[in-house]
Amino acid sequence: MKIGSTWGYVITKYGYPPSVPDIIKGLRETKALGFDSMEIEGLGKDNLLAVYAVRKELKAVCDQEGLYINNFSPILPNLASMDSALRAEARDLYKRAIEIASFFGCSTLLGDSFPPPLKFRGDVPYKKAMNYGGHFAVEVDPAFRWDRQWDVLVESCSFCAEEAGKAGLLFCIEPRVGEMLSNTDSLLRMIDAVPHKSFGAVLDAAHLYAQKEILPLSVEKLGKRIFSVHVADNDGKTNEHLAPGRGTVDWDGLFQALKKHGYSGYFAVDVLMVPDLEEQYRESLVFLKEMERKHSM
Repeated sequence: MKIGSTWGYVITKYGYPPSVPDIIKGLRETKALGFDSMEIEGLGKDNLLAVYAVRKELKAVCDQEGLYINNFSPILPNLASMDSALRAEARDLYKRAIEIASFFGCSTLLGDSFPPPLKFRGDVPYKKAMNYGGHFAVEVDPAFRWDRQWDVLVESCSFCAEEAGKAGLLFCIEPRVGEMLSNTDSLLRMIDAVPHKSFGAVLDAAHLYAQKEILPLSVEKLGKRIFSVHVADNDGKTNEHLAPGRGTVDWDGLFQALKKHGYSGYFAVDVLMVPDLEEQYRESLVFLKEMERKHSM
């Protein structure tokens, strides 16, 4: 079993996004927690370019620590913008993200589908790193057309998958509560619309469970198009991201389904916004190793 960490540890401890010195501290600390692999994220233009500028320094730290960066996550909301000029700029930044991922020897690029371009009253999804149990209300815009937004999203996902494939990488989307692709079936619809084998899904246990999904059924639906699994738990009422075993996710069923479909990618611990952060990351690592033994993964 390949086990890693998401960017959740670093942004919980150091903010969203973390500074370059804090990124370096986060890399060292993640290794000290017992992880040999993790992801790095580039949030928006400034943060992504900052990561690009210090990529050699970050790689040197990783090499020194014996830490492999298996995924790079370019978080570029303008990829889904209705403004063609903003989309073009985001595409150029995405190509820079491919350079980063290739430099680190990553296997995947992970993206989001972002909140819809609606006017929210009060809380906005993911204005902060995570908002558990938030209540979202919107002003209805007579000019908004979902079919147009969907076409833009398909176009951008196709672009990202094609460019990733050219570089020998896989591009995957993480379904998240409150975003335009928030559940298994919306991901399936996008997979049907994007004709590239380099495009697939992140099976995010916490987000999908908060959407009342039956996780083994999600695996049955997505099958070989699951490129990554995010490991976190909750009670199915909010999208908390707790150590596995601290909620009510059916982990045995999930692992049985993944084994059935021959899943061989990373299990990335995605614990976020908890007070006992280090304890829950260590606990997650122990839990996954026990699942590996129990299910012969």
